[in-house]
Amino acid sequence: MSPLNWLGVLLTARPRPVLVAGLLLTVLSGVVGAGAMGEMILSRWEAPGTESVRAHEVLQREFHTGNANFILLVTAVGGSVDAAGVAAAGTALTTELRDDRAVTDAWSYWSAHGDPTLRSTDGRHAVVLAHVSGDPTTARAEIIDRLLPGSTRADGAVQVRVAGAEAVSGQISAQATQDFLRAELIIIPLMLLLLLLLYRRLRLALYTLVIGLFAVFATLAALRVVASFTEVSTFAANITLVMGIGLGVDYSLFVISRFREELLAGAAVPDAVRTAVATAGRTVIFSGLTVAAALSVLLVFPYSFLRSFAYAGVLVVVAAVAGSLVLLPAALAVTGHGALPRRARATALPEQGFWYRFGDVVMRNPVRSATAALLLLAVLAAPAAGLRIGLPDDRVLPPNASTRQAYDELRAAFDVEANDAVHFVAPAGRAVPAGDIGRYAAALSRIDGVARVNSTAGVFVGGVLAGPALDPGRLVSDTGTRLEAIPTRRILASTDVPAFIGELRAVPRPFDEVLVGGYPAELTDFRAVLTERIPVVAVLIALVTFVVLLAMSGSIVLAAKAIVLNLLSLAVMFGVLVFVFQNGAFAEVLGFTPIGTLDPAFPILLFCVAYGLSMDYEVFMLSRIAERYRITGDNRRAVLEGLQRGAPLVTSAALVLAVSFSLYATGQVMYLQMLGVGIAVAIVVDATVIRAVLVPAFMRLAGAANWWAPPGMRRWAVRPSGPDAAADSAGRSDEDLRSVMG
Repeated sequence: MSPLNWLGVLLTARPRPVLVAGLLLTVLSGVVGAGAMGEMILSRWEAPGTESVRAHEVLQREFHTGNANFILLVTAVGGSVDAAGVAAAGTALTTELRDDRAVTDAWSYWSAHGDPTLRSTDGRHAVVLAHVSGDPTTARAEIIDRLLPGSTRADGAVQVRVAGAEAVSGQISAQATQDFLRAELIIIPLMLLLLLLLYRRLRLALYTLVIGLFAVFATLAALRVVASFTEVSTFAANITLVMGIGLGVDYSLFVISRFREELLAGAAVPDAVRTAVATAGRTVIFSGLTVAAALSVLLVFPYSFLRSFAYAGVLVVVAAVAGSLVLLPAALAVTGHGALPRRARATALPEQGFWYRFGDVVMRNPVRSATAALLLLAVLAAPAAGLRIGLPDDRVLPPNASTRQAYDELRAAFDVEANDAVHFVAPAGRAVPAGDIGRYAAALSRIDGVARVNSTAGVFVGGVLAGPALDPGRLVSDTGTRLEAIPTRRILASTDVPAFIGELRAVPRPFDEVLVGGYPAELTDFRAVLTERIPVVAVLIALVTFVVLLAMSGSIVLAAKAIVLNLLSLAVMFGVLVFVFQNGAFAEVLGFTPIGTLDPAFPILLFCVAYGLSMDYEVFMLSRIAERYRITGDNRRAVLEGLQRGAPLVTSAALVLAVSFSLYATGQVMYLQMLGVGIAVAIVVDATVIRAVLVPAFMRLAGAANWWAPPGMRRWAVRPSGPDAAADSAGRSDEDLRSVMG
């Protein structure tokens, strides 16, 4: 007897103790998981060990400064920032920040002796820049909880508004949490209603939601334990919630539908439970193995937030599988025939079903059908070729957010970005003669995109000395020196930032060692490492997915086809994301501001979620087709009967999840809108064009090759069971899945 059969026997023998234990475990997981967010950390866009990160570390350790992550935009109420009253207020603000416990460095237009890069072109605005020390979690807490409320002010001389990367990130988190909770208040009841319409039984709808929530709670509790051993990013909570609910719904639908099939075929309740665990359970396990194995590959990346996707992805799959194969069958054993809809009936033969007839049309014209579907997918996916990765900025927020308003003013009034300076750090460069430093600064200032260079040898513009050093004390340490290149807004708004940093790094330097850092360099290094690892990760994901699917199907062709079809739905998702959120299509309808790039974290998050959900559908369809092939030995009939039994379930799951996820698009933060639109599109395309058209078309074209396996794999290959199998299962092959699902 297989392990799944033993599990089915155990669950039907003692279902109530299992349910009590499951309820206690769910409550305990909820209590432990409630503190998980407090153990997680925030992440910056930086690649550990790269030149820019080492520069950041030296800046903090030896120069007690760093990137300007806290900005005060000072606006003169009347007149110029050079007016006596405004200058006094600006000087006082600078001093106030310098004296703050969390601030290691603060400088401004007034402390830098009138540095023009810190003053707007019209003279009405100037900035105070500061570096708040500490890791991202500590720095953001200081800024959001204390500095931001205390610094936003207005009096007779000036108006002060707050900007800066950490302040923006904090407001994004707060707004996203508000939007997310509002969406969840709608999604949970809506999902319950859709599941009720699908099952026609309230208990089953509640069971499905509980399995999803169990997966979420158990994963959060496990992540809290993981966080005590290694860094876990707050991004892990995002993937836990969306994948926990999604996988919970999918896996529960698989098990419940099979349980109902068995009851309708006349099986006793214990037998129906055991069969559902043994058959649908195998599908769930292989789906879970595929998703977990693919997500674990993200550990190849050196970023804590991507590693956190792997931790959360693997744990949520384990929890969802456990919930659907232990708690749900126990609940079904107690529910018994009460799981059937009140008007359950066995109806038409499979060939009279819609999906059978539709698949038959496709398989009669496989080349035309596949060509039309591929052309449609190619059009939808084409914009993905123009994907541009960039750092998130304030325009992710709605226009009424305070930091967004401050940045809108900065973009309108300043031609340069002093807060995004490029740092050239020479840890042992203090002994280098001023003349050599000056020539280096002059060469840097000649690079297109550099507004000016600040150094101990003076200020250089366009290769010419423009004046003495404005604040030389900030540019030296006990043994080192540093230079600052102030970039123009034009260069940072373009897609040429990596080339710009490359030019700066290529300038001959008078020091034994120079580390180039700052936000533009960190973005460049982040993208370089990400780009370098993506091909490796893609190959590993394809490889582990192929191995698991090969073990499940015993067919090289089916395993390879599953990967290709999965990638097609993901390509469409990325095409839509680029078209809508990068290029700005429907921006006014959805209410967001396109910035011309996509934040690297969310496309990867969406990849994880969409890959997991679409692989669920592929594994389920493949298992139903293979099951029919074992019985009939007829490739065409197996595909059509598998489609008739699998497509209604896949479509139902897709409808529930797509409608639910689409509600995230009503949020005010672009991240949530991306989540809603991206996942909904991927699910709909996967459940319709991919599963309903390309699967039957490709399997018709491959014919008997679908079931071929190499000699070493033949004992696992899917082979017909014999002529008697079809007769033995004739009655069980005639249920219309509409009856099974209510």
